[in-house]
Amino acid sequence: MAKRIQFNQHGGPDVLQWVDFELADPAEHEVQVENKAIGINYIDTYVRSGLYPQSSFPSGLGTEAAGVVKRVGSAVTRFKAGDRVVYCQAALGAYSEVHNVAEDRLVILPDSISFEQGAASFLKGLTVQYLLRQTYKVKADEIFLFHAAAGGVGLIACQWAKALGAHLIGTVGSAEKAKIAKDAGAWATINYREENIAKRVSELTHGEKVAVVYDSVGKDTWEPSLDSLRRHGLMVSFGNASGPVTGIDLGILNKKGSLFVTRPSLFGYITNREELDAASNELFSLIASRAIQLNVPEQQKFALSDAVRAHQVLESRATQGSSLLIP
Repeated sequence: MAKRIQFNQHGGPDVLQWVDFELADPAEHEVQVENKAIGINYIDTYVRSGLYPQSSFPSGLGTEAAGVVKRVGSAVTRFKAGDRVVYCQAALGAYSEVHNVAEDRLVILPDSISFEQGAASFLKGLTVQYLLRQTYKVKADEIFLFHAAAGGVGLIACQWAKALGAHLIGTVGSAEKAKIAKDAGAWATINYREENIAKRVSELTHGEKVAVVYDSVGKDTWEPSLDSLRRHGLMVSFGNASGPVTGIDLGILNKKGSLFVTRPSLFGYITNREELDAASNELFSLIASRAIQLNVPEQQKFALSDAVRAHQVLESRATQGSSLLIP
């Protein structure tokens, strides 16, 4: 018997329940992981709320954690009991003390990276890797716009951009968050509560605007994102923190300069072991060199049993960087 967070219907944070559950033996190609730190991601709120609806209940939640291998399935050869591992893209259920994970979703966590650092960075770091290195390859000295720069993905993006020699303009919601983003490596920040985003982007680029915008906010930033792009620019929509963009007239892309829009996801960029290893190795090397540093505020470390409060705080937009659940 083990403990986990589950939900029996879609809704707000209050639908999350702390329950006992019977953990099955790991299947042939599964690894049983005792979670030491669990990543909280905005996508978890989409699953809980029903934006990404579940077909059956009760359902577990969460796809990312770091921990220690307890047992392995009969066909697993890459991992053994006692290994330090980190995973994401797993079947729902990472919000648990112990989780059975498909072996092709796991990687060895280097000894130089703590469980908390691993869980705080793996999904978000792999997201930044595909955004800046694959969806659109950001170049040295290039200026680009990245929304929610003081969030978990945003702070890693600020540091990664600095390592690439690129200039990230980050949107933030307060002076405090602007300082955090700047300290992490943002070239410039825009307080969306006080400034016109597109106008400020134009000023910062001397009227040229940017070739790419990375937008995880959704409907609230759709228009300013398009207005920040130069002719033939690319809008990368990878999240819906303010709600999904609906009712799009594709003709607007023509009117604003023959723009391009893409809706990528991690599942579209990491589909096999080779791709997972390549992306995670690039991330781990930046963490090892301290080009990417991860410091989760103590007030953003929640007991696993306190997942309701963790989601309430996350959705209030009061967090800075990554948040964790600790079993």
